[in-house]
Amino acid sequence: MKEKKAVVVGGSNGIGLAISSKLINLGYFVEICDRENPKEDLLYPSRYHYNYCDLLALNEDLLYNLASDENVELLMVTAGIGRIADFQFHHTAEIDKMLTIDTVSTLKIFRIFYERILDDKTFYAGVMGSISGWMASPSASVYAAAKAAIVRFVESVNIELEAYGSPNRILDVSPASFKGSHFYGGQNDLNLMAPLAEEIVNRIFARELRYIPQYEETFKRILQWYHDDPHGYGIHSYEYKKESGRLDNQRRVKIGYLSGTFDLFHIGHLNLLRRAKKQCDYLIVGVHSSGKWKGKETFIPLEERKAIVGACKYVDKVVDSCPEDSDAWSLWHYDKLFVGSDYKGTERFKRYEEYFKDKGVEIVYFPYTKSTSSTQLRDAISQKIKNTVDSKEN
Repeated sequence: MKEKKAVVVGGSNGIGLAISSKLINLGYFVEICDRENPKEDLLYPSRYHYNYCDLLALNEDLLYNLASDENVELLMVTAGIGRIADFQFHHTAEIDKMLTIDTVSTLKIFRIFYERILDDKTFYAGVMGSISGWMASPSASVYAAAKAAIVRFVESVNIELEAYGSPNRILDVSPASFKGSHFYGGQNDLNLMAPLAEEIVNRIFARELRYIPQYEETFKRILQWYHDDPHGYGIHSYEYKKESGRLDNQRRVKIGYLSGTFDLFHIGHLNLLRRAKKQCDYLIVGVHSSGKWKGKETFIPLEERKAIVGACKYVDKVVDSCPEDSDAWSLWHYDKLFVGSDYKGTERFKRYEEYFKDKGVEIVYFPYTKSTSSTQLRDAISQKIKNTVDSKEN
């Protein structure tokens, strides 16, 4: 007898954790895909397997492997992020992050599993939408846009599944807030979330199309209000969020900055950019016009070096470097300055440390790692040129 398996993306926290627990109680072995492992003692260790999964850098190979496992018969995607803030307080990096996690990666996951869903064999699927995706949600505009895309996606694809004769459907779960979830800043409480998780699982098994918790009690009336008077409802929604103190109009994006010549781009440069990006949301890279400040010539013109650096997926913005990194702060107001550890203790960086004391800027010194260096490449090229010239002269 085959072992039933389920895949829960976002299964380590919040409602995803509660759904994982419910599925385990129903005899499923759960493949949890999340950025962190479930906390100990919350799930039976022998009944789940943890897979590291970051929706900002989706590991498609992992998902394809899970989709090809014939024992997997259920997919639930619960991972998501959101924030209640007026639009002008969302940095472009936050917009990109929210849409990538809540929409783009979620759609990619369903595409990877779609052959299983489209098949005539039983396959269960669901995704966490939001009531925000069903109506105007001022002060949550980016989150609402991301979830509206999910709502329309599920509605559209379910029609396609019907047209192709598949018995399977994707359940759109569109709640408002609910208690017991880490998503809302509290602690995970499986007891509080268990009834909702059970209802979601039962509706997935019933192949329902959508589930809006508290629909009859609350949201049927609200959705009708929105349908009849979208502007009036929107004004009410905005004032309610404002008066309730739920607005979070703060900058939540960590901006990082580093500068360099980036001549003869190599793996050492790539590793530096990768490490920097891991510690910030938005990475700005300043490229020096030449290597004269280090007493070295550059082989590649400035604009070409900027184009190369800008093509790296870890870099969000490329700029001409300033004479001093402290000057760059006046332009970009970064939160972290990245530099190699060989600069720590130098007069220049002692000056920077003093300058940034009252500005909330952290200087991150990356330890030197042995790898290919521009100096090695430059020396090798220079030697090659010298050997060529010498051979011609001889």
